[in-house]
Amino acid sequence: MAEGSGEVVAVPVTGAANGFSNGASGTSAQTNNPLSRKLRKILDTRLDNDKEMLEALKALSTFFVENSLRTRRNLRGDIERRSLAINEEFVSIFKDVKEELESIHEDVQAMSTCCQDMTSRLQAAKEQTQDLIVKTTKLQAESQRLEIRAQVADAFLSKFQLTSDEMSLLRGTREGPITEDFFKALGRVKQIHNDVKVLLRTNQQTAGLEIMEQMALLQETSYERLYRWAQNECRSLTQESCDISPVLTQAMEALQDRPVLYKYTLDEFGTARRSTVVRGFIDALTRGGPGGTPRPIEMHSHDPLRYVGDMLAWLHQATASEKEHLEALLKHVTAQGVEENIQEVVGHITEGVCRPLKVRIEQVIVAEPGAVLLYKISNLLKFYHHTISGIVGNSATTLLTTIEEMHLLSKKIFFNSLSLHASKLMDKVELPPPDLGPSSALNQTLMLLREVLASHDSSVVPLDARQADFVQVLSCVLDPLLQMCTVSASNLGTADMATFMVNSLYMMKTTLALFEFTDRRLEMLQFQIEAHLDTLINEQASYVLTRAGLSYIYNTVQQHKPEQGPLANLPNLDSVAVKAAMRADHKTVYRPSLQSLW
Repeated sequence: MAEGSGEVVAVPVTGAANGFSNGASGTSAQTNNPLSRKLRKILDTRLDNDKEMLEALKALSTFFVENSLRTRRNLRGDIERRSLAINEEFVSIFKDVKEELESIHEDVQAMSTCCQDMTSRLQAAKEQTQDLIVKTTKLQAESQRLEIRAQVADAFLSKFQLTSDEMSLLRGTREGPITEDFFKALGRVKQIHNDVKVLLRTNQQTAGLEIMEQMALLQETSYERLYRWAQNECRSLTQESCDISPVLTQAMEALQDRPVLYKYTLDEFGTARRSTVVRGFIDALTRGGPGGTPRPIEMHSHDPLRYVGDMLAWLHQATASEKEHLEALLKHVTAQGVEENIQEVVGHITEGVCRPLKVRIEQVIVAEPGAVLLYKISNLLKFYHHTISGIVGNSATTLLTTIEEMHLLSKKIFFNSLSLHASKLMDKVELPPPDLGPSSALNQTLMLLREVLASHDSSVVPLDARQADFVQVLSCVLDPLLQMCTVSASNLGTADMATFMVNSLYMMKTTLALFEFTDRRLEMLQFQIEAHLDTLINEQASYVLTRAGLSYIYNTVQQHKPEQGPLANLPNLDSVAVKAAMRADHKTVYRPSLQSLW
C-alpha cells in the first residue's frame, strides 16, 4: 500500500518468499524495505490484546461487506467520508445543544440581573427598616418577659388564691347545703394558709401577710358556716334510728381544728339524742314497740324482777346504740380525747332517763317484795352497772350513779329484811323439838338462805363482788341462827344441848356445802360440831361409868401417879373389887333400857 496515493500495492508472494530465502547479503536490503517492515509489524501484532484495533475492525465490518480490489482501493475514502458524515451529524446535534445552552445562559444572566436587583432593593429596604427591626426585636424580648411574668403570676394565683367557684362554695348562704366540694375548698384554704409561710421568708412578706390574713378570715367564715350547718343537722337527728351522713362525719373531722365549735356541735348532738332517748324510754314504758311488739314495760310491773330487768335492758341497748352513733360521727376525728368525748356525750344523753328510772325502781324496792327478790334485783342492778360501765367507761356518771344508788338501796333493804327476820327469831325463840332435831324456825331460815345463795350463784355479777356479798349474807343469817340455837338449847341438859346443837349445826353445814365461797364458814361449823360431839361423848361416858360404878376407879386411875405405888394397893382397887365392878358394868351396858340413851 503506497502511503501517498492511498492505493494498495499487491506484492507477489513468491517474490517475497524468494527475497526472504536469499543469503546474508540480501537480508540487509529486505530489512531496509518499508513494506517489509510494515508487513513484519503487522504480522507481529497480537490483535487479541489490542482492544482498539478490535473495536475498529468491528466498526469496519459494518460497512465493508465486499472484499474486492475496488473496495480496498476506496476504503480510505469511505472511512474519511464516513468520519466526515459522523462529524457533520455531531456538529448538527451539538448545534442544538449550543443553542439551548446559550438560551439557558441568557436566562441565567437575566436571573442574575434580577437577583442583583432584588439584593440591591433588599439592602436598601434593610437600611431603611433597621430601626424598625431593632424596635421589633426589643418588643419581642419584652413580650417574652411579659409572658413569663404572666405565667408566674398565674402560677402564683393558682397556688395562693381560690377560684371563684371555691369562693362561692365557702361563702354560700347559711341555708345552703354542704357538699364534699366544700371540704375540698376548705382543705385548699388550709393548704394556702400553710404554704404562704414560705413568702414570709422572702422579700415578699407584705404579700404573704395579706394572703395569710385573707385565708384566715375565709377560714373563720367557712368554719362558722360549717358549724351552723352541722348544728342544724344534729338537731334533726331525733329519730330512734339515727343515720349519720358521710358529709356530717366530714364536718366533724373538719371542726376538730376549732375545738370550741367542735364541742358546741357535740353538745347539740347530745341534746338532740337525749330528748330522743327520753322519749323512746317513756314510749317503751307506756306504749311498747311498733305495732305493740314488744309490749309496754309497765305491763310487767307486777313482776318486779322482770320489770326492773326490762328497763335496764332497754337502757343498756340504748346506751350501746348511742355510743355506736357517736363512733360513726367521730370516726374520722384524729384529735386526742375522742374516747373521752364519746363517753361524756353518752353520759349527757343518758342523763335524761335517770329520774324516771330511779322513781320506778325505788317504787319496786320500797314495796319490799321479799328478801330473795330484793337480792335478785340487787344483783341485777350490779350486773347492769358493770355492763354499762364496760361500754362507756365511768364517764356516764349520772346513769351509773343512779344504778349504783338503786343497787345500794336494794342491798340495804335486803339486809334490813334479813336483820328483821333475825330479830324476829330472837324475839320468839322456839324450844327444841322432842327429838332434838332442827327447829322449824331454823329450817325456814335455812330455806330462805338457800334461795338467796342459789340466786346469787346464778347471777352474772363479777366473782370478787359475789364473794364479798356472800360473806355479808352469811354473817347476817348464820350468826343470828347460831345465837338462836344457843338460846333455844340453854334450858336443856348438857347431853341434850350438845345433841340439839350437833343436829342444828349439821343442818347449817349441809346447806352451805352446796355453794361456793363458804369454806371458812364450813370449817367453823365443823369445829363447833366436833366440840359439841366431844361434849356429848364425855357426858354419855360419864353417865355409863356412874351407872356401872366405874367412875371411882376411872377417876382414881386418871389421877394416879407412879410414885404413889401400885394401883392394887389403893382402896377399892384390888382385883376382887375391880372384877365385881366390871361384871356390874357389863350388865349395865347391855341392859335393854340403856338403848334409850342413844
